[in-house]
Amino acid sequence: MSVFRVKKSPYYQFDFVLRGHRFYGSTECSVRKEAAKVEAVERAKAKELIKAIKRSKASLLIDDVAARLWNEQAQYDADPEATETNFARLVDYFGKSSSLTEIDHAAAKKMVAWRRGHRIKGRTDAPLISNSTVNRSSSKVLQRFFSFAKAEGAQFDREPKWRELLLPEPEERVRELQEEEAVAFEEAMRTDYGPFFEFVRASGMRQKECITLRWSEVNFATRQIVRLGKGGRRVVFPITESIREILFPLQGQHPDYVFTYVAVYGNKRLARVRGARYPLTITGAKSAWQRMRAKAGVKDFRFHDYRHDFGSKLLRQTGNLKLVQKALNHRDIKSTLRYAHVLDADVASAVEAVAKSRKKSRTAARKTG
Repeated sequence: MSVFRVKKSPYYQFDFVLRGHRFYGSTECSVRKEAAKVEAVERAKAKELIKAIKRSKASLLIDDVAARLWNEQAQYDADPEATETNFARLVDYFGKSSSLTEIDHAAAKKMVAWRRGHRIKGRTDAPLISNSTVNRSSSKVLQRFFSFAKAEGAQFDREPKWRELLLPEPEERVRELQEEEAVAFEEAMRTDYGPFFEFVRASGMRQKECITLRWSEVNFATRQIVRLGKGGRRVVFPITESIREILFPLQGQHPDYVFTYVAVYGNKRLARVRGARYPLTITGAKSAWQRMRAKAGVKDFRFHDYRHDFGSKLLRQTGNLKLVQKALNHRDIKSTLRYAHVLDADVASAVEAVAKSRKKSRTAARKTG
């Protein structure tokens, strides 16, 4: 065994070379026998790492995998800033020098437990983050690292059991905006933010898609908004008469971005001039939304519920799930099926019509018989 002690540390160290690769570090054990057991475990890990590296022909250190994944794919995600944050969080948690071969189910489960203890930022009451956030920002990100490495040729003998790691998520509720709530929002709305919120409700587009909408994507001649949506998919949205009434007067307020706000205060650091117009930001839109909702006194309605409201009303109006799928830019019809409950009344009417038809047929048969 190659464990030894140095004068400056109470712990035994390990240091060995395996197939040209050097592995060393502290065993964090002050008893030689225990240190030898740790060194044996490190040797086993080293053997697995070398096997995986040989198969993949690329570094499996989590920081290296994250970097390659970012350069080849992740930087083109629908929300690259969120992706970058999630990558950095996992790299910091496991450590840049940790290999994916060292992350088994127990290690991944421990990471999930750690992430579950985080709280929502920017909230005074600071509740814990939801299970869906934990899944999306940790378990599925780690799984993406493994999938990317496997696509490069790596093989893992102790890969985490991904299905067991996922926390249960409640079925996403579909909340519609009531007429009195819509009136309350209109009365509480800041004038310069009015067109933005009107457009959100009238289009059903996602928050970021609305905030970052550019004039180059708006074509009044063809009556279309053409842009890249979630997942890099091309989204074509019709400019209806109501949408045109919202957008057309905004021309000239900014050369690039459609939606802007008026700076209430000047800010030298941010080069903001009081009274001037600037493009909306996600942070600014969220703050305006929270103030408006509090002032309106509307409870249990999230910003994303504007999209649910649009989908529900469109389905009720048309009865066409495929049309709603296209309008909401859902890749999978399963995402659209969450709105199917709005057709319950139609289904009930159809079932009742069938029952009455059968009853009428039986009555007619008895009379003729």
